[in-house]
Amino acid sequence: MNVGIIGLGYVGLPLAVAFAQEGDQVIGLDLDPVKVDSLNRGESYIEDVDSEELSRLGGLIEASGNAAELARCEAVIICVPTPLTGSREPDLSFLESAARMLAGVLKQGQIVILESTTYPGTTRDLLAGALESSGLKAGTDFHLAFSPERIDPGRTDFTVRTTPKLVGGLTPESTEAAKAVYERICDRVVPLSGPEAAELSKLLENIFRSVNIALVNELAQLCDRLGVDVWEVIDAAATKPFGFMRFEPGPGMGGHCLPVDPFYLAFKAREHDFYPEFIELAGKINQSQPLFCVNRVEHVLNDNGKPVNGTRILILGVSYKAGVGDVRESPAIKIIRLLGELGGDLSYHDPHVAQLAESGLENSDLDEALDLADLTVIVTAHPEFNIPEIVEKSDLVLDLRGVTREIDAEHVTRL
Repeated sequence: MNVGIIGLGYVGLPLAVAFAQEGDQVIGLDLDPVKVDSLNRGESYIEDVDSEELSRLGGLIEASGNAAELARCEAVIICVPTPLTGSREPDLSFLESAARMLAGVLKQGQIVILESTTYPGTTRDLLAGALESSGLKAGTDFHLAFSPERIDPGRTDFTVRTTPKLVGGLTPESTEAAKAVYERICDRVVPLSGPEAAELSKLLENIFRSVNIALVNELAQLCDRLGVDVWEVIDAAATKPFGFMRFEPGPGMGGHCLPVDPFYLAFKAREHDFYPEFIELAGKINQSQPLFCVNRVEHVLNDNGKPVNGTRILILGVSYKAGVGDVRESPAIKIIRLLGELGGDLSYHDPHVAQLAESGLENSDLDEALDLADLTVIVTAHPEFNIPEIVEKSDLVLDLRGVTREIDAEHVTRL
């Protein structure tokens, strides 16, 4: 099978590799020439895909910036970003652009599948209409379906093959066509009644996490005022073998889905005069968590006779989660911005992120940065970090991830 994939990022590239491993010819479309050139040299730019594996797959993955190449594909999967605007509303401009490009080369009988996270109705109302500008009718002349991505960057226990795949087509025939595509690379494919059920299932998965993370982040704020160790409380509650699922507080949420999905669902709900206040509140709490963390920095410094202004603060880890280099919606970015506005002398170390262009910072050598810093703030606890050694070499430590719980040191403060 010839498979086209639009968008070669954290979702699209692992998919491309999965199909190529089954012997399928993959055409990857991306408008970033750096990514295209890198892939055609067999060099990966994301942690989950090994460059040696890309080279081994040889000519089975062909990257291009030319949409005309998609005309020779039996199936085309759209994996473009769906971020939020500055006013926290859905930004579907990448999807709209991809749809226009695909409509220009769409062929009779092709299977089009959207994987980008979005609100219910996007596949049927927006994507189908855009593709039908080709003169072909969705569900009749070409198949159209939604299948939410479930890739968790940096995770190895669940892969593209072992994670169940949801599929909802515009018609039963479209569902079956999309199901047949994914059965090539997934052990289990779950058909749903239509794209709306698949779209909403994805939102539920992530909003479930968002709500529970908001709950425990709010608990952390309360524990701070009560003088209670939130980590002790969570450890205690987690001893219950039923009825409790462990979630941990932190500096906030990041990535391409978790911080975005509550706002996508709320946007769609408002169109139907429904206001999901519980979901929206969770999103707001998680968005405000970096500000709480900055307040904790202020308190730690004040307790040690230091102002934020002019104090050398080292941020450890700036990606949104451990083990990856993705900084999309990372709470570290907001923490750096807020501390910078307060006059902090900031540096960061992250083995996965070479520079933060928006902050004007470059990755610092860890030993040098620890020697210079008045305060070390652990924002993202990468597995490469030797936490006991970092604590030993730091004047002051603020741990926003709870990774110093086994260390008894007076100069360490935890969230």
